Amino acid sequence: MKKIFKYITLSFFGISVISCSDETVLDLSPINNISLGDAFSSPSLIESSVNGMYNAAAIGQYNSTNPNAGRGYIWGAAFVQQGDNRGEDVVNVATFYQLTYTATYDPTTANNVYYWVDGYRLINRANLVIEGVTTAAEAGIITQDVADDYIGQAKFLRAITHFELLNFFARPYNFSAGASHPGVPYREVGIDTQAEIDSEIVLGRNTVAEVYAKVLQDLDDAESLITNTSLTKASANAAVAFKTRVYLHMRDWDGVIAEGNKLAGEYTLEDSPNGPFLDSYGNSESIFSLTQAATMNPGVNAALASQYNRRRLVAISPIIWRDPSWLADDLRREDNSTETEVGTGMVFTAGGAKFTLKYKDGVNYTDASPVIRYAEVLLNMAEAQARKAAPDLGASLALLNQVRNRSLADPDTQAYVAGDFANAGELVGAILKERRIEFLMEGRRWSDIHRLQGDDLQPINGIPQKVANGTPAAELYTLGTPYDGPYGVPAVPYADFKFLWPIPQIEVNANPTLAEQQNPGW
Repeated sequence: MKKIFKYITLSFFGISVISCSDETVLDLSPINNISLGDAFSSPSLIESSVNGMYNAAAIGQYNSTNPNAGRGYIWGAAFVQQGDNRGEDVVNVATFYQLTYTATYDPTTANNVYYWVDGYRLINRANLVIEGVTTAAEAGIITQDVADDYIGQAKFLRAITHFELLNFFARPYNFSAGASHPGVPYREVGIDTQAEIDSEIVLGRNTVAEVYAKVLQDLDDAESLITNTSLTKASANAAVAFKTRVYLHMRDWDGVIAEGNKLAGEYTLEDSPNGPFLDSYGNSESIFSLTQAATMNPGVNAALASQYNRRRLVAISPIIWRDPSWLADDLRREDNSTETEVGTGMVFTAGGAKFTLKYKDGVNYTDASPVIRYAEVLLNMAEAQARKAAPDLGASLALLNQVRNRSLADPDTQAYVAGDFANAGELVGAILKERRIEFLMEGRRWSDIHRLQGDDLQPINGIPQKVANGTPAAELYTLGTPYDGPYGVPAVPYADFKFLWPIPQIEVNANPTLAEQQNPGW
């Protein structure tokens, strides 16, 4: 008899250890099933274990017993779909995301349950990789340089996943003095024995400040350790880019700028706003994306090109479509679709409603999941320049125009100029609107809604009201005036307990400490 590590659904943050026969295996990759004792015993098996960590990030397990049968939780597609549907710039057409879209979830709702469960499954895989690779290097199985690269990649995934969970299950950084309010548990132990479960199961939530500190430390380590430079695995540059996102949420404007400046000359924006999506694996601005392949993606129930393209489960909302800041001839409105073909633009029309065409392959669903690209770094820096203690509005405006101008039909006459903004607040408002347009259908809206609660320049109160669940009528997309109704999904005030997702019921049932730390109201 030997102890092995196995992923199951109804257990302490989605994992458990059981005793079983020697034939029971650790599922560390979609192809090779190997025992935990062997997983880090050779360079090839270590590489397979690391690849399995990325497979867990791209596909997840969801409610299946098959570790390769998930629905894109958490970084393969779910972060896009859930981040979009929590905001007002999309419309949920069917029932697939209705509970997320209408804020009618509860502690048993699959959307929030498996965001948490698959998130911590991925974190545990990352922790196992860190521990296994460290031991392998000490034993001389791999060199320390190779080990450092793998450890850095695992720390990157551990950091960004904790940060993502924080934005759904905890109040934003500025909610309390010193961010001392409850965050999420920051897990740094790879669980593969009963003793480790017994010790970890009593641990509760770290404060938000503690989680941010650990995220930044892991990202700093990732930056210093990773030598990989490929797009679809963590890189040092991806760690830097993600730090601009983290510092933005912390309202550390100087931190955003310092990190963003490190990437100067490393990436360039594509000439066309469609460029990053025409070739999602070979463009000049994507910094970190996850592979989706015909033989290895979340499939019809999760792949982005399935959900947003072929199945048309989520439409662009008339709220953002008719916003006057989005110019009528903006290239991001390009729509060359017909009644039978979606075309090659950035938008297509079906039944009168508007849908994104950022995800092109509606047959094999091979479009990469775009986790972070350089356009976001530039807009993060633009906002920070306008908000810092001594605002540099000129630098902010230049960064904003750098992103926006490539989408304009006539930049010479349509680009923003200093006289368009009376103060820093108005410029920040334009930057935030540009984020909504530029990252539409990339899952970024919820992140901004979350961090802008109680903001001093552009505050949002809770989750804005939305167009009714279902396919919007064609006439609702008529340009010329801002959208002012009808609405069908009421706003959720920031003070409402439903602003946050509840910690899943299966988690509080298993963890007595977290049972006492459930989000209020749930």
